[in-house]
Amino acid sequence: MNLLVAEDQSMLRDALCQLLLMEDDVDRVFQAADGLEAIAVLQEETVDAAILDIEMPKKSGLDVLEWARANSDTKIIIVTTFKRIGYFQRAVKAGVDAYVLKDRSISQLMKTIHTVLDGDKEYSPELIENIISDDNPLSVQEQKILRLIAKGRTSREISLALYLSDGTVRNYTSNIFNKLGAGNRFEALKIAQEKEWI
Repeated sequence: MNLLVAEDQSMLRDALCQLLLMEDDVDRVFQAADGLEAIAVLQEETVDAAILDIEMPKKSGLDVLEWARANSDTKIIIVTTFKRIGYFQRAVKAGVDAYVLKDRSISQLMKTIHTVLDGDKEYSPELIENIISDDNPLSVQEQKILRLIAKGRTSREISLALYLSDGTVRNYTSNIFNKLGAGNRFEALKIAQEKEWI
């Protein structure tokens, strides 16, 4: 695959590019030091996924995202240190494929890249937690579990999907029932969906 890394801090950009090039399925990694350079690369090269910082000179990562949505099929991944709600909401509105925080490993970033190339979205749980209404009593992890329950997954399957023990999943499920006043999975799911909590 061909990737683009747009990051104005050269040391960080170089390190990230070198690490990505060590991955077996990465063929080329283009670099951009600012938003205008990123757009120039997207115009000239075939890029499967672009990894963009938000705060860059000339044009921000959000500007590049909005340009790409109008002019390109490239998957866009915002990687940032900022948990600002406004940035996140603007990115989601523009159709960002993934919006994740920088405190992740290369293997986690590669997993995100594969997720978006498969057509799915990914947002850091911390960001989602920030914008969820206070009325929703469910934690981000509890919402994830309920969404998997909605897909018909067993506790064992949920534990594997979320890298949790069976006991931890059962504890989360019990907490969900208590918070929603539900007697079973079906009731909990019905309540959460009706209230648009998941």
